[in-house]
Amino acid sequence: MYFYLTGRPPSALYLALFVLPALAVLSLLFGAGPVGPVESLQLLLGQVDAASTSALSVLLDLRLPRTLAAVLVGSALGVAGSLLQTVTRNPLAEPGLLGVNAGAALGVVLGITYAGAQSGPAYLLWAGLGAMVGNVCVLAAAHWRPAVHAPLRLVLAGVALGASFQGLTATLLLGQPAAYEQYRFWELGSLAGATMALCGWAAVPIVFGLVSALMLARPLSALLLGDDLARSLGHSPVVLRLAVAVTVTLLTGSAVALCGPVAFLGLLAPFLARAWVGSELALQLPVAAGIGASLLLVADLCARLVAQPFETPLSALTALLGAPLLVWLARRDLTASGVKA
Repeated sequence: MYFYLTGRPPSALYLALFVLPALAVLSLLFGAGPVGPVESLQLLLGQVDAASTSALSVLLDLRLPRTLAAVLVGSALGVAGSLLQTVTRNPLAEPGLLGVNAGAALGVVLGITYAGAQSGPAYLLWAGLGAMVGNVCVLAAAHWRPAVHAPLRLVLAGVALGASFQGLTATLLLGQPAAYEQYRFWELGSLAGATMALCGWAAVPIVFGLVSALMLARPLSALLLGDDLARSLGHSPVVLRLAVAVTVTLLTGSAVALCGPVAFLGLLAPFLARAWVGSELALQLPVAAGIGASLLLVADLCARLVAQPFETPLSALTALLGAPLLVWLARRDLTASGVKA
């Protein structure tokens, strides 16, 4: 499919062949528990005896699911960020900044509180519904009375929207201690609760969303040239924006159901992808997916190792790079618009 769209080998091939497998192996070898990298490597090589049964359980039941979850979530958020930035023509657009992640988390809390959601499929359903509400609000804000400083205004609107969703979430949790215990998994982002069953449920919509995003690459490239030109090439701008909304909902909702709202990853991965391959969307999307997965694997390794035996929230680690980048992009946008920051 990629060769059909671009007519040349993908630049992300190097990332997929070298960096991602290396980081995945490191994620399996290192952890906060007593199973060290040497013993983990022996287990990976098939050197299993009766004394290493518990270590094998740590490798297969704890580290393998969170490694797979990091690849799925990182790819999903990287591609979702690229799609949002493209359809809104805004380099600051990102699922976390624009309230989509907060909407998905609110959906999960509503499902736990009022519908008794207890399983992976239920989490995915409610997270998807919440992400759709947040995404609709994002696209409405992006196309409502465009202003001179629309990118920065959109981020401010997204922050306000996310704060509103978080306030509603906190209100729901005040009288629901049991729901709060379940929600803590999503609050700041963590892969500690990932299981193979949940990864399996989340993989279906994420893979579908990734394939859908790749198929939308060429029509969205035409949309960037203007609605009139897109229509002349046989594309409907309304249908394209709706397809993007559904795709971002699948990706973001599944990511939040797996590990909670991870901030700034959807901003970092597209930015680095554009810096590597330029603005060609058919190249940018797979590279953003690879970079997003790599960044989350690194963040998860740091989350396990930085403050042993405790675990650092993923959003705190991704914010170390994402927050300065957001400030720089915002100042650059204001400077380009002739406004003194």
